[in-house]
Amino acid sequence: MKKIIYIILISVVSLACTSKEKAKKENVKRKKPNILFIAVDDLNNMISPIGNFSNIKTPNFDRLAAMGVTFTNAHCQAPLCGPSRASIMTGLRPSTTGIYGMTPDNKIRRTDNDTTKDIVFLPEYFKKNGYHTMGIGKLFHTHAPDGLFDESGGRIKGFGPYPEKRFVWDGFGTSKSKKGKYGKTNTDWGAFPENDTLMPDHQSVNWVKERLSKDYQQPFFLGLGFQRPHVPLYVPQKWFDLYPLDKIETPPYILDDLNDIPSVGLKINDLPMMPSTEWAINSGEWKKIIQAYLACVSYVDYELGRVLDALEKSKYADNTIIVLWSDHGYRLGEKGTFAKHGLWETATKAPLMFVGPNLPKGKKINAPVEMLSIYPTLLELSGLPTYTKNEGKSLVGMMKNNEKIEDSYAITTYGMNNHAVKINGYRYIQYEDGTEEFYNQNLDPNEWYNEANNPIYKKKIEDLKKYLPQTNAKWDSESNYTFQPYFVEQKDKTSRGE
Repeated sequence: MKKIIYIILISVVSLACTSKEKAKKENVKRKKPNILFIAVDDLNNMISPIGNFSNIKTPNFDRLAAMGVTFTNAHCQAPLCGPSRASIMTGLRPSTTGIYGMTPDNKIRRTDNDTTKDIVFLPEYFKKNGYHTMGIGKLFHTHAPDGLFDESGGRIKGFGPYPEKRFVWDGFGTSKSKKGKYGKTNTDWGAFPENDTLMPDHQSVNWVKERLSKDYQQPFFLGLGFQRPHVPLYVPQKWFDLYPLDKIETPPYILDDLNDIPSVGLKINDLPMMPSTEWAINSGEWKKIIQAYLACVSYVDYELGRVLDALEKSKYADNTIIVLWSDHGYRLGEKGTFAKHGLWETATKAPLMFVGPNLPKGKKINAPVEMLSIYPTLLELSGLPTYTKNEGKSLVGMMKNNEKIEDSYAITTYGMNNHAVKINGYRYIQYEDGTEEFYNQNLDPNEWYNEANNPIYKKKIEDLKKYLPQTNAKWDSESNYTFQPYFVEQKDKTSRGE
């Protein structure tokens, strides 16, 4: 009898333990994942898991790629930080909102813009669904709208630190008569400061590490915005030492590249505030600029490693989704200048990487996709309801099951009614006056030869035209880009109703 009672007790205890274990597993299953949202300013596809340009040293980007899915053919919705980030954060295209230039963070959502007056920003959507939200650094154009995050680390103003004596590009180009009118940027380069701890990005990572060490009663959304490799291309000397000048490659370039570009494209590419490739060649600075850019990317890679280390040591390692993205590409001499600012491949293409508990590891996808997809993708990965205003498409099915890879495309808009369509090895560009560019990248990967008037591509061009946005909103009243002559003129014209 005692033996029977003992067996019954053991069975009850065992069943209870099994039930508790099952409940625990179910609870973990139901628990919402955390989000680590990493933005890198002006990062192009030179990193080792994608382009591996000039034997670049980015072991932590490789590490991240091994953890999840890398999109090697992702494109921004605007090749300028302000409108690109506004698009990602609102889930709307620039052609829908009219945000073609820089818009103050607090002015994106306003009652006099029908498309954004009641928009829910990406981090805000998570907040509304029970997430504790935190952010530091450059996430929107400056940092973030006031009150967006439960915890904000803000952003150190500017893109310093700056040495006492600087070479700053003084702003001239084909618009020599306009020299000085449109200002100048931070475009200079060199080894500074003495150590990494003096860099704003290092301090941002320290803030993120501290947050990852804390306990939270709810899932969290943690945003980190790196400022490098945005100009000025200043990082400590040790990062320059990784790239001896005699080992530096330069991107493909031909002098007459722009001879077949429509006039609007030439106006857009007239960038008085940026160095020209010809100047860089004649002055002997081209390899030095590239060396500085690669040094900045390797520095960001190091800081990324510190974040990944902190996450792996935290209690959140197994239940955190990571997305890393850049707001656009960056030209390092291609098409005649050093800048983003363009509808060509090297300006629109940028890294996009996802890591998550249920995603493949070490997978690369070469189908063209949009940064606009970040918002809906994170919602699906997190098990949150879809946000009906999102114009992007979730990439979860593509990452897990290779869904719709053959049908994938990307649209980039630069200014009102100027668009590029990227699909299956082709790029089609249409400007506001109807003039065109078309490139067969299978034969012309550098986009040197505009085939828009080649009759053999007539049907392909007509097919690509179908992807052009049907809405072309007028310039938002708070959106401006005063560094670029073309955009000042375009906004003035549209404001006058021309």
